[in-house]
Amino acid sequence: MDKDQLKKWKEKRRQRKASMNHDDLLKGIRGGDLQALSSAITLLESSRNRDQKIARQLVSSCLPVQNKTVRVGITGVPGVGKSTFIEAFGQHVIDQGYKIAVLAVDPTSEKSGGSILGDKTRMTELSASPQAFIRPSAAGKSLGGVARKTRESIILCEAAGFDYIMIETVGVGQSETVVHSMVDFFLLLMLAGAGDELQGIKRGIMEMADALVITKADGENLLPARKAKKEYQNAMHLFPPNDNEWIPKAMVSSALEDRNIDKVHDTIESYLNTTRVNGWFDRKRREQDRYWLHETISDTLISDFYNNSVIKPFLDQIEKDVVEGRKSSFEAADLLMKKYRDESS
Repeated sequence: MDKDQLKKWKEKRRQRKASMNHDDLLKGIRGGDLQALSSAITLLESSRNRDQKIARQLVSSCLPVQNKTVRVGITGVPGVGKSTFIEAFGQHVIDQGYKIAVLAVDPTSEKSGGSILGDKTRMTELSASPQAFIRPSAAGKSLGGVARKTRESIILCEAAGFDYIMIETVGVGQSETVVHSMVDFFLLLMLAGAGDELQGIKRGIMEMADALVITKADGENLLPARKAKKEYQNAMHLFPPNDNEWIPKAMVSSALEDRNIDKVHDTIESYLNTTRVNGWFDRKRREQDRYWLHETISDTLISDFYNNSVIKPFLDQIEKDVVEGRKSSFEAADLLMKKYRDESS
């Protein structure tokens, strides 16, 4: 890079930083500017105090926006074809005149802490569409494989005018059901020819699913997929009835052959019609808002505790005492909490 190129790069970077303010970002988001939306989510994920302050203001400013956005959570084991399914589904809803945002939570490396972030490379056609927005985020250590700021990112995407917001999670696990607390419709993707033990499916996750889709139902796998559909449909009928009056559906699909992608969309629309008429849709969203209030309080308190200037140097010694058997974990926790309360009072 020569001097002129370096100068242009620095000027472009300066202009970009200058545009990372509340008013410009809010204007851009409400105008459907994908660059502004991406920059705003970057601020949400930042740990800098200044960035967090702007991000909080943005989220608050975007709350009054009224729309008919549908939040869809998609989960399934790695290899089930989540990204491929989302691309096919995304192309379908775009063809129907809708805009779609995909918040894809990628696995985080245990060694490096870095994210694989491969969804944009997998959804090549969808990512090229001006009617789509794909944002990969590292799962990190957040509960259930859902990125720390996914909940707030949903609000920003809604303000940007997206009709469908899809949250793709890392895979199926006991804690991953946290995605259920931030979406309207929960979609579980399954493979045919694999038992529950192999797929790691828990009954609790199946009970929360509003629809179950057997993927890759093409070629020689079509008949096993249809058989699996019947088995899962029978199993779902044994679950307790839902308070929302919706009967979960099981179906097969093939993104490769575009089989039943439209039926999945119709199923979501049918669910929305049912739950909006009986009032469940709005009631569920209010309950989710209450849940995330308390989750945020818990996260803030935990962060404040571990970053406390008095607790941090004291914690290592307390941990050593517990590990070496000089104190019980309960006694040690009481000591730390007393110190924390004394410091905060």
